[in-house]
Amino acid sequence: SFFYDPIWSPDGKRIAYHDKRLTLWVVSVDGGNPVKVDQDWYETPDRSLDPAWSPDSRWIVYTKQLPSFFHAVFAYDVEAGRSVQLTDGMSDARFPVFDAGGKHLYFAASTDIGIAASWLDLSSIQRPVTRSVYVAVLAKGDPSPLAPESDEEKPSGEEAEEGKDGKKDGKIEKGKGKDEGKEEKKEAPRTTIDVEGLSQRILALPVPARNWVGLAGGKEGVLFLAEGPPVDLLGEPSPSPTIHRFTLEKRKAEKFLEGVSGFDVAAKGEKVLYRKEETWFIAGADEPPGEDAKALKLDGLDLLVDPRAEWRQMFREVWRIERDFVYDPNHHGLDLAKAEKRYAPFVEGLASREDLNYLFEEMLGELTLGHTFVGGGDIPEPDTVPGGLLGADYAIENGRYRFARVYDGENWNPKLRAPLTAPGVDVKTGEYLLAVDGRDLVPPRCPDEALANTAEKQVVLKVGPDPSGKDARTVTVVPVASEEGLRYRAWTEDNRRAVDRLTGGRVAYVHLPDTGSGGYTSFNRFFFAQVGKEAAVLDERFNHGGALADWVIDHLKRPVMSLLATREGHDQHSPGAAIYGPKVMIINEMAGSGGDAMPWYFRKAGLGRLVGKRTWGGLVGIYDYPPLLDGGGVTAPRVALYGLDGEWEVENAGVAPDVEVDLDPKAWREGRDTQLEAAVAIVMEELEKNPPREFRRPEYPNYQGDGELGKK
Repeated sequence: SFFYDPIWSPDGKRIAYHDKRLTLWVVSVDGGNPVKVDQDWYETPDRSLDPAWSPDSRWIVYTKQLPSFFHAVFAYDVEAGRSVQLTDGMSDARFPVFDAGGKHLYFAASTDIGIAASWLDLSSIQRPVTRSVYVAVLAKGDPSPLAPESDEEKPSGEEAEEGKDGKKDGKIEKGKGKDEGKEEKKEAPRTTIDVEGLSQRILALPVPARNWVGLAGGKEGVLFLAEGPPVDLLGEPSPSPTIHRFTLEKRKAEKFLEGVSGFDVAAKGEKVLYRKEETWFIAGADEPPGEDAKALKLDGLDLLVDPRAEWRQMFREVWRIERDFVYDPNHHGLDLAKAEKRYAPFVEGLASREDLNYLFEEMLGELTLGHTFVGGGDIPEPDTVPGGLLGADYAIENGRYRFARVYDGENWNPKLRAPLTAPGVDVKTGEYLLAVDGRDLVPPRCPDEALANTAEKQVVLKVGPDPSGKDARTVTVVPVASEEGLRYRAWTEDNRRAVDRLTGGRVAYVHLPDTGSGGYTSFNRFFFAQVGKEAAVLDERFNHGGALADWVIDHLKRPVMSLLATREGHDQHSPGAAIYGPKVMIINEMAGSGGDAMPWYFRKAGLGRLVGKRTWGGLVGIYDYPPLLDGGGVTAPRVALYGLDGEWEVENAGVAPDVEVDLDPKAWREGRDTQLEAAVAIVMEELEKNPPREFRRPEYPNYQGDGELGKK
């Protein structure tokens, strides 16, 4: 199998590790078979069992998923060979670590993680998660590390009399007598875990509830905590964690390090190793790193490689990855050993790393399985020159370049900045581009050539309404590196306006580019902004997948349950964030993975008809594979979906439409979208058959009747 995260016991006699099969093991370095500690419940991208050793090397503490997706903390007794559950599973408990004194166990737990614990559903993403940090007193009879402290002040200047036994203020001074300067070798403190009554010996540390993403023990009574962002913003890089240092002595957490991408504490808790960007540092663990932090000089390291030997190793490794990770242990009926033998002779004829990737693509095609991707590797990258784009289409008219279309953007949004529509620029469709940075622009010299290497740099354009240059003006613009966002926005906005026009404003339109960050953002932004319309067209053409879009399906099928009457304003529906009328979804052959699952779910939920072409048929999932020797990689689909009747319904089959409609190329060139038009016709037909129900507010109640105080 594949093995991960070996952790030495403090006494150096054993190693704990876990494997791809979700199993935690411990093995003696003196030999013998590995001993199985436990096995996790689900296979998920976060497969770590969070193992940690007790100071006396007797216990391995770890976390394990329960059927609820929540984690509970367990401890394995190496001497007795058995595990015990330490937390009750009513919270998601993670990152357990022993205190160096051996008497306490720290961990973080969340009681509000909710649906965020289910990793593959779209409804689980972008959910704020907070965890509190706890300390468990492991043995019966041991005192609380957070017992109330005396609030009496000690007399200033008073010193306790030092006795013959070398005590001062009740503490033994170190380094006195003939053994001064010698370090005593202390035995590791013995750890005892009494499970009975442990739930009543778990205390909350005085640490704010935050998104704690990791804990690490330091010296006795010292704990390091890694804080992640409150919410991961989809599509954006996650901020690097902030490290805090907590001590039982001070009973508070203080900021220790910011912006780290790696952090570990030395065995004795005296030093820390951490990474910032591409540099590693070593510093003391008692104070926030300052000038004493030593950067590790790694830039001079060179590696001599034999490419052909690497290619042979990677060829064998790819077959191992497919063997162990593909969801089907029978590999869709393919005999891997025979297939490997068949393709092995080609390795000796390779002339480049690109050839190896080509070989991988050919041989993995034998699996007849979607999502078997190949990429990367030690391939030379040529120097490139960035372009510069204005967000426009051009036409050659009157011997000049004319703006055939200027794309609008959202200039408040850095990802949708439109250079020609910025304030003070205001270039219009129909104007001419006459010169760039003072150089006349005349065909055959093209705008791309004139704007080469100008992305995100200031450029002076000469533009005007006349090809002769009459009434021309100069404007300063900042070209963009890519127009993809602008052109995608233009396509979706054109579609939305078309649906609005064809339906008299009665029907909403939302495009879902994927079932990850783009689709989640698009649905949240454009569906809820059109609440109040009577029906909806959902367009998932070209959807390139991601998660499973339960979030979308759940909101599409919400029925009206009641109405709210207020003294002022219009009556309101509940649930309010919904469109209650008929829905239609447009699909095509370029929608796959999560883009296969969404129309499959749409149909299962009985939401409406599917219009367009059969989807791609790639309903398997990929995540987390061992990298190849030179940094390249392959995938081996490790999760697949099947239907409620026990059939593989979509993989290699796709989801067929209820109404098949081609995207007619002639109509497209004429500015018409035949699939969109068909969807609109169907949803309007549904509206005619089932018009929106009108609700009548009842008469206001009269609880006084004809009594003395009742209104006549």
